[in-house]
Amino acid sequence: MLAKLKLRDLILLGYGVPVVVLSIGAAGFIYSTTHQVFKTLKDVKRVQSVIIQANEMGLETQDTIRSVRGYFVDPNPQFLAEYQQSRESFTQAANVLDRLIINETQKRRLNRMIYLNSEYQKLSERMLELLDNGQEEQAVTLFQQGLGNSFVEEFDRVNEEFLQAESNLLETETRRAEKALEFLLTILILGSLLLAGLGVGLAFWISSGVTRAIDRATNAIATSSSEIASTIEQQERTSNQQAASVSETTTTVDELGASSRQSAEQAEAAANAAMQALHLTEGGSQAVDRSLERMSELKEKVGAIAEQILCLSEQTNQIGNISLLVSDLANQTNMLALNAAVEAVRAGEQGKGFGVVASEIRKLADQSKQSADKINTLVGDIQNAINSTVMVTDEGTKTVETGVEIARQTADAFAGVADAVN
Repeated sequence: MLAKLKLRDLILLGYGVPVVVLSIGAAGFIYSTTHQVFKTLKDVKRVQSVIIQANEMGLETQDTIRSVRGYFVDPNPQFLAEYQQSRESFTQAANVLDRLIINETQKRRLNRMIYLNSEYQKLSERMLELLDNGQEEQAVTLFQQGLGNSFVEEFDRVNEEFLQAESNLLETETRRAEKALEFLLTILILGSLLLAGLGVGLAFWISSGVTRAIDRATNAIATSSSEIASTIEQQERTSNQQAASVSETTTTVDELGASSRQSAEQAEAAANAAMQALHLTEGGSQAVDRSLERMSELKEKVGAIAEQILCLSEQTNQIGNISLLVSDLANQTNMLALNAAVEAVRAGEQGKGFGVVASEIRKLADQSKQSADKINTLVGDIQNAINSTVMVTDEGTKTVETGVEIARQTADAFAGVADAVN
């Protein structure tokens, strides 16, 4: 079937079908993978926000405890103001978390933390009311019952479980992003190699087809020239026969006329063959021009991919900045816990429970800092993968430029053939 096609159709088929199929397939894979990477990065950002708000809830709870106990030691209105501020900040963080969380188990943990904080606030308000009414002994007795400590201990446990679950989810989403980037890198490498092989193969195939077409046209011209030479020799023999026999003059003249007409027809056939070769050459030049346009479009698409990868790199940097913020919050929590321990020592025997809580807060701060360090390491790995992808994209661009140069050389060859025929 391919043997029956014209040279122009073969060139169009050879260039058009592979380029179109490869472009559509590569664009589909790249779009799907890039969409998955963006979705994963969005989930990572959401989990980061959840961790930050959960830490904020823990900090505000500890501020509430510190304000209440500070008011026991020194009934200063400043402690009451700090107590109210901590309650409002806790409520804001809880509302943000309620919008961000999509996991039902985490929602139950959040509701439990809100409930425990609310119960502790109710207990605190009862103790503060007793103090304001001058019933200090009743307030101390209520404090020493340890009900508030049980609320705080359970809150810390639920908060730690909440943060651990979100850290595991963050690690899972980060691994998904890494796998998606690795898949994208593989597709780009294979696409570049396939495009390079396709370009070289098409160049050889088109060159061989054009050579065969030109050889056929040249052979036709040579055959026509040989026939013309034979006709001229026949005319010379006829002239000699005229000199030998006058009686055959009329017959010889008729034969000469027939031979002349045949020579004219053969010369016209040779001219038509040359024009056909010229038309084929023009068709080949047009096909090469269209191929150059397709390769230019492919080059633009590769450039667009490079821009998308740079966008991914910027978003990865944003994740790193969020991780630094989490680490800074952990350091601030550690400092607050240290201040709480100092306050506990100053409070004497009544501050021992507060010292235990401060120690637990420092442990939570250390765990948050370790999670932030892991996130920084994962972000660095993602950045390295993106840099590798950029390098492969540059190589693909160079390969396309090489294909364009080969197509231009083929176009120049067609132009040379056309000039020779003219």
